[in-house]
Amino acid sequence: MLDDIDRRLLRHLMADPAMATSALANRAGVSPAVAARRLDRLRDSGALRGIRAAIDWAALGYQVEVSLRFTLDKTVATAFDDFLAAARAVPEVLEIQTFLGRVDVRLNVIARDMAQYQDIYRARILTLPHIADIEALMLIATIKDESALPL
Repeated sequence: MLDDIDRRLLRHLMADPAMATSALANRAGVSPAVAARRLDRLRDSGALRGIRAAIDWAALGYQVEVSLRFTLDKTVATAFDDFLAAARAVPEVLEIQTFLGRVDVRLNVIARDMAQYQDIYRARILTLPHIADIEALMLIATIKDESALPL
């Protein structure tokens, strides 16, 4: 799986995703060629899927974030596929997760204010197919938002 060099490279890359390969290699204690080969191998294996921008939506004027939990009508064979396809088309949906259990799907939705959220909810969310039940959770504060594992 991962050896110590891979872990060092990933740890430093998670801390600063925009770091140049030469600087990353220096911090990890390997040559730039070794770092480049290791990163290519990690990408090829699917362990390193890409580098993303961390966007502060509140700084861009999106003050409302809601987690919507859906139970779908599972008497319809295509309920999941139909719902997911329609949910992907809603621009304000940032995240879609599926679950086993009472809740089938969770959508993370953003809006500039409550008026815009109400419009999104009525025009886009309530029209999603095969909804049996919806539960809305209004985000108050994010205490921890970490996707990095201790390597």
